[in-house]
Amino acid sequence: MRVTDLRTIVVEVPLPRPTRNSSGVSNDRVGCVLVFVDTDAGVTGESFLFTLGGRRIEVLETMVRSLKPAIVGEDVRYAERIWERLWKELYFLGHKGVTVFGLAAIDTALWDAKGKALGQSVAHLLGAARDRVPVYCSAGLWLSATPDELAAEAAGYVAEGFRGVKMRVGKTHVEEDVERVAAVRRAIGPDVSLMCDASRGFTADHAIRLGRRLEDFDLTWFEEPVAPYDYHGSARVAAALDTPIASGETEATRYGFRSMLEAGAADIWMADLGRVGGVTEFVKVAHLAAAHDIAISNHLFTEQSLCLMGAFGNATWLEFMPWTARLYRERIAVEDGHIAVPDRPGLGFTFDMDAVDRHRIR
Repeated sequence: MRVTDLRTIVVEVPLPRPTRNSSGVSNDRVGCVLVFVDTDAGVTGESFLFTLGGRRIEVLETMVRSLKPAIVGEDVRYAERIWERLWKELYFLGHKGVTVFGLAAIDTALWDAKGKALGQSVAHLLGAARDRVPVYCSAGLWLSATPDELAAEAAGYVAEGFRGVKMRVGKTHVEEDVERVAAVRRAIGPDVSLMCDASRGFTADHAIRLGRRLEDFDLTWFEEPVAPYDYHGSARVAAALDTPIASGETEATRYGFRSMLEAGAADIWMADLGRVGGVTEFVKVAHLAAAHDIAISNHLFTEQSLCLMGAFGNATWLEFMPWTARLYRERIAVEDGHIAVPDRPGLGFTFDMDAVDRHRIR
C-alpha cells in the first residue's frame, strides 16, 4: 500500500453571500487546494486546504507539492511514521503556519487512503465513540446583519433541523451586540443551543464586559473573545465568566494546545484540521483534551472532520459550514439536530470531479 503520486488541483468556490466578522475582512469566495495521494493499492486519498478569498492559495499549493518527494514510496498504513518524517523535513522552516498546513493536507489524505485500502471508516480505525454527532449551523448570522435579519435567519436554520446555531459578535458598543444576541435567542427559543463567536476581535476587558451581559442568554460557548496568541487574556475571560470559552482554531499541533492548557485559556478546544497538522495530530489533541476532561470540537472542514468527531468520547458539537459541500459527491443530512457519521471507507467523502472541473482555476 505505497504512495505512487501526489497531485493537486486549485479551485475557487463562490460563497452564497459575502462574509464579515470582527476581523473586518469581507470574503466572497474560498480558494481551495485539492490534494490527491495515489497508491499502488488502487485507491486515492483526498483532502484539501483553503484560504478565504483565495488569498495566497498558491503558497499552500507550493508547500504541499514540495513534500511530494518525502512521501512517494511510503506505506500509507504507517501514518505516524510518515508524519514524523514530514515533521523533520520542515524543521528548518518551522512548525507553524504554512508548513503545518502542507503537512496536514498530506497526512489527512494518507488517512483517507489508509481507510479506503483497508475498507474501514477512519472513525472505526480510531475507535468510534458514536454513530451520529450533534451539529450546529455556522453558515451565516454574520456581523453585517441587522437584529431582524439575524432573527429570521436563525429561525430558518432551526426549521432545517439544526438544534444549535452560531452567530458573530463584534460591534463597537456592547449594547449593539446584546441587542443582536437577544434577537436571535428570542427567535430560536430556550431549547436551541446558541454560540457566539467574537472572531478574535476584543480586548480581554471588553470581552469580560460583553460576556457578563450575554450570560443572560444561556450561551453554549463564547468563542475566541481575544487574539488567539493572548493566552493569558483568554484565561482572564474564562475565569471571569460562567459561560465556557471556546478557542484553538488557529493553534498548530499538540504543542499549541499544550500552551493553551497551561494558561487555562479555554474550556472547549476547537481544532482546525488544516492548522493543527492533519488527522494524526488531531488525534493527539483529542487525547490530550480527554486527559484533562476538556471537550473538543472541529473548526470548519465539516466533511473531513465528521469521522473524527465520531471517534472520540470527549467530542461535542460538529461545526457545519457548507462552503465546500458542492465539491463532494456525498451530501450531509441533518436529522433531529444530528449528522450520521459515515460508515464508508476512509473519511467517507469523495470529490465530484465534474464539480471540481466547474470550479477549477488551473
